[in-house]
Amino acid sequence: MQNSQLKITKLKARSVLAPFRIVPATASARIEDAAMVLIDLETNQGLVGHSYLFTYSKSMLQPTVSCVTEISETIVGHLIAPLDINKTLKQKFKLHNTGGILGQVLAGIDMACWDVFSQHLNQPLASVLGGTPKPIRAYNSCGLFLQDPKTTGVEASKLVGEGGFTAVKARLGRSDFKEDLAAIRNIQDYIGENTQLMVDFNQSLNLNEAIQRCQSLDHEGLYWIEDPIRHDNYEGFAKIAAEIGTPLQIGENMINTYEMQKAIDLMAADYYMPDVQRIGGVTGWLEAASLAHVNDIDLSSHLFPEISCHLLSATASCHWLEYVDWASPIMKNPIEVRDGFVITPNTPGTGINWDERAVQKYLIQ
Repeated sequence: MQNSQLKITKLKARSVLAPFRIVPATASARIEDAAMVLIDLETNQGLVGHSYLFTYSKSMLQPTVSCVTEISETIVGHLIAPLDINKTLKQKFKLHNTGGILGQVLAGIDMACWDVFSQHLNQPLASVLGGTPKPIRAYNSCGLFLQDPKTTGVEASKLVGEGGFTAVKARLGRSDFKEDLAAIRNIQDYIGENTQLMVDFNQSLNLNEAIQRCQSLDHEGLYWIEDPIRHDNYEGFAKIAAEIGTPLQIGENMINTYEMQKAIDLMAADYYMPDVQRIGGVTGWLEAASLAHVNDIDLSSHLFPEISCHLLSATASCHWLEYVDWASPIMKNPIEVRDGFVITPNTPGTGINWDERAVQKYLIQ
């Protein structure tokens, strides 16, 4: 995958604070604004690779931008060969902890490399990865945060109608479990039996409470239960999975396939959903997808629908795409949803391009 003509000339990052259409409020945290770092990887042929990182809070924007700036010295002048660049950066930072900002920045650079590499080949990323750009089944994850249970049904109905979705996700973890149950039942009354409901506890429970609540949820007809306990407690997840009938979904916080393999060995979950920003970018996703295929595990995505649709198009065990519109305010061509499917762009690269007027509006200097 090496091309002698295409080289990196500049790597830059900018931070934006965009508004949410529906403010995420979970049992673990409330996120007021969409804090994102936009990465632009420029080349000697005028092509520019784009990616973005979601930092969850404004306080993490500047450290992330600074990290990108410092790393740029390592790769400017390098040939655009994503696997080689990934190997170079991993070797350079081998002694560092890549579980935080550094790991996310490396993933962002990897995503931008694959974007510009695909543009150079004049193919969509999905095609470069050996797949075909295709519609990917998606669930609407833009709402149904912790709110008055009486309001969840109306909101769920609206979320379904936004793109003809056949599935939505609700957040749980209220202090009174009866309110969680009321929220679930209200949602199901509105969406009907032909629309699937996933739920996410956002790591808010301890192990014993998780087992009790998840066993109670076995009678609610849920598609999956996500992250009831701390994300790295794989032994705990295995205990929960053994005690309940509803499928268990985990994986959004995994930073490499070594963690994923440990979870698989422990039979910690039924489904896995890597986050492209945390698992190591496109290159890390490919490794996770291979591991899922070997172990016959369904693989879904976490956030980043703009690039995740390409990744799932090239994933043998493709399951569900998590649709959020958080980056749409700064996108020139926001991702399209049609009849419950995210439409993977059939254009060179990932299709990520900035609406510069919007970027300037939300830019953090």
